[in-house]
Amino acid sequence: MEQLDRCSDDDRAWVTEAVTRVAADAHRSADTHLLPFPLPTAWGIDLYLKDESVHPTGSLKHRLARSLFLYALCNGWIRPGTTIVEASSGSTAVSEAYFARMLGLPFVAVMPASTSKEKIALIEFQGGQCHLVDDPAQVVTAARRLADERRGHFMDQFTYAERATDWRGNNNIAESIFEQLELERHPIPAWIVVGAGTGGTSATIGRYVRYQRHCTKVCVVDPENSAFYAAWRNGDWSITTGTGSRIEGIGRQRVEQSFQPSVVDRMISVPDAGSLAAMRTASELLGRRVGGSTGTNLWGAFSLIAQMRAAGDTGSIVTLLCDGGERYANTYYDDAWVRDAGLDLAGPTATVRDFLRTGEWRP
Repeated sequence: MEQLDRCSDDDRAWVTEAVTRVAADAHRSADTHLLPFPLPTAWGIDLYLKDESVHPTGSLKHRLARSLFLYALCNGWIRPGTTIVEASSGSTAVSEAYFARMLGLPFVAVMPASTSKEKIALIEFQGGQCHLVDDPAQVVTAARRLADERRGHFMDQFTYAERATDWRGNNNIAESIFEQLELERHPIPAWIVVGAGTGGTSATIGRYVRYQRHCTKVCVVDPENSAFYAAWRNGDWSITTGTGSRIEGIGRQRVEQSFQPSVVDRMISVPDAGSLAAMRTASELLGRRVGGSTGTNLWGAFSLIAQMRAAGDTGSIVTLLCDGGERYANTYYDDAWVRDAGLDLAGPTATVRDFLRTGEWRP
């Protein structure tokens, strides 16, 4: 009788060890902090930032990368020596490079040529290689082609993000948020506000709150040049923009497979100048720099808080501090870069400061 073994005992032993090492990363890490954002107590509304910048690779994407590696390993897609390829504007690639190096695997990040130098340096520091593409719309196509050429594995965060994470719990970000809120005055948040890059975070949180039967609603904020909001508004999921997002880590030219609109309760379109104005103002108040996507989150959270106040509601809102601002010293925090990008922050900054003073939202 003919027998064919598709996976040798040595390969299986390597996979077993690899899964153990990736899973151990979670056990070595304490949970990320839930930071209160300074708002007047009398408002009766509390805002929290889930600080994902304290992960070993400095961003929210550390969770995603760990889940994607476990998913690929357990599906038999990664074996000894497999080249890992990802399409990423930066943070996911930084985190995946970290796990690839942990397992002794080559890693290549395919990204737009406009990606910040700081993020490229972080990927290379983790042992990864960067393959830059002039047209952001061709990043995924280039990543697939490169993976085929190297007989490697394309991680494809935009397809697998929503299925690689256990949305029922297992220490996912949603479970962590609710556990950390247990002793607060409003332990069940009215809203959780997140951006959409892959769509995996909003899918995980949206499913979790329904599974746990919470009344919490999910709001997805979307930057300029991204397709998610336009598709949501028009109910047309084939919409594309043809232009890449200036806010790294969120915003896509098309609606990605991982985005699950049915678990999203509201979407807010955020101007890029608003993202940067909220980012810079928050950095002053927190005494530390935060990234552009955190500014997008805060712009949306501020508008929701103002609506709650206008309605006489009290409660809490949670959003994410996705990564630190040190990655954007030469872009979002550089006045010359902002000016060359055609962004005027004066009006949006006045809107944010007016809100923090009065609780009213007048963009």
